[in-house]
Amino acid sequence: MQAGKIRFSFAVLLALIAALITIGACVWLFWLSPQNRATDYVTAPAERGDIEDSITALGTLGPLDYVDVGTQVSGQLMRLHVELGDRVEEGQLLAEIDPTLYLARVEASTAQLANLQAQLADREAQHTLARLQAERQQNLIKLDATSQESVESAEATLRSAVAQIAAVKAQIRQTESTLRGDQADLDYTRISAPMAGTVVQQLANQGQTLNANQTAPIVVQIADLSTMTVRTQVSEADISRLEVGMPAYFSTLGRPERRWEGNLRQILPTPEVINNVVLFNALFDVSNSDGDLLPQMSAQVFFVREAAENVLTIPVAALNPKNSAARAKTSETLNMSRPGTSNQVQVLNSNGEVEQRAIRIGMRNRVIAEVLEGLEEGEQVITGGLPHNADGGSSRSSRRYM
Repeated sequence: MQAGKIRFSFAVLLALIAALITIGACVWLFWLSPQNRATDYVTAPAERGDIEDSITALGTLGPLDYVDVGTQVSGQLMRLHVELGDRVEEGQLLAEIDPTLYLARVEASTAQLANLQAQLADREAQHTLARLQAERQQNLIKLDATSQESVESAEATLRSAVAQIAAVKAQIRQTESTLRGDQADLDYTRISAPMAGTVVQQLANQGQTLNANQTAPIVVQIADLSTMTVRTQVSEADISRLEVGMPAYFSTLGRPERRWEGNLRQILPTPEVINNVVLFNALFDVSNSDGDLLPQMSAQVFFVREAAENVLTIPVAALNPKNSAARAKTSETLNMSRPGTSNQVQVLNSNGEVEQRAIRIGMRNRVIAEVLEGLEEGEQVITGGLPHNADGGSSRSSRRYM
């Protein structure tokens, strides 16, 4: 009886072991099935899209044309006729400096000029008298009716009268020059706009005393906001990749969905060093006819080296390192008469098998690459999850992916 129980228990144990083995085998086969090996591979389709190879940088907006309007004379800012944001026309009166002192100078110079002109009239009258006396003495000496000394005295008086006229005329020219300067200073007390534009800065207030003896104090800044300049700081690693005339565009923090476009106008030769980082200023201009752009706005800038639309693209992660064998295979397989770079990818073919594929790529950026030859739209390329042997192939290249 006891032996029968032992045999029964042993049989049950064997049955359990067999069942576990069977279940394990089924699980293993299930795991090996193509449907359940799909997670081994990360794939992406070759698809049509736009690609751009660009250099990014940060920039600041400013007006292309602007002028700092200052004063050339000292004095109290008596009236300020404009405010920030006002639109002004060329020649429009912006501000007035107290003209009292300059009016007094003009009046003094005018009076002095009048005095000299009166002296000139007197000297000219004296000259006329001296000339007549000299002529009379010349006639008398011919008749032996006067002495030679009287003739010489009359001639000397005439020459003196001529010299006095010249001296007064020189003083008149000097005074006229002083008067012109005084009149100019008086005119400078009325500050007018040198260009049409918008008042973007106000650096002086009405009633403030301005001292123009050493520097010209700035009253307002006027800018033409119809065209804006983007001043972009580009690192020394990227500056050599920029070329004058290349396309550029930017978006602002407030309008990230909108793109303003232009062309690189200038690269300034002198860099700025900020926290030991060497940055070069690159400038380009954009139209601002709608007035959405304002000075000092920040801009995310893109300098476009290459761009293409509606081309076949794949992720850069799908590109495999090339060895000599791969390069040789690519050269034999592809038409290399057109510009491009040979490369290798791994493709899941129509049978679900992984195969090596020689392709030729055109432009690329950090994310995607343009496929010139070797792939068709919709084909699946492997971007990850597939280990490579030392020869660039796959250790599971014959495994199916259904």
